[in-house]
Amino acid sequence: MHNAINWFEIPAADFDRAVTFYNTVLGIEIRKDKFMGEPQGFFPGDDMAVRGAIVYSQRLTPSTAGSLIYLNAGTADGLEQALSRVESSGGKITMPKTDIGEAGFIAIILDTEGNCVGLHALR
Repeated sequence: MHNAINWFEIPAADFDRAVTFYNTVLGIEIRKDKFMGEPQGFFPGDDMAVRGAIVYSQRLTPSTAGSLIYLNAGTADGLEQALSRVESSGGKITMPKTDIGEAGFIAIILDTEGNCVGLHALR
């Protein structure tokens, strides 16, 4: 096993709003499609990377409780840039950029859907 996680799903109450939020905050292009009849916004990554999607589904509910995933913000500068776009995109920073030693930096945000999501950057 290479990674403890191989797939994640971020629930969305408003699919297009959620895709726009993550596109803007992370400065990436999330590909919209459907999988098993559900709208999904696929995060970019190569075939060997941990992958995931924003999902609009009756089986998932946005929440601040439960599992916390950390999305890759790249570098410390990339994390600062992402955080600078959170509030103007409708989210909230609940924990600012925090130094976690050799492992880099983290921050936690509340997205437009009501999910707590971490952002991580290597040193």
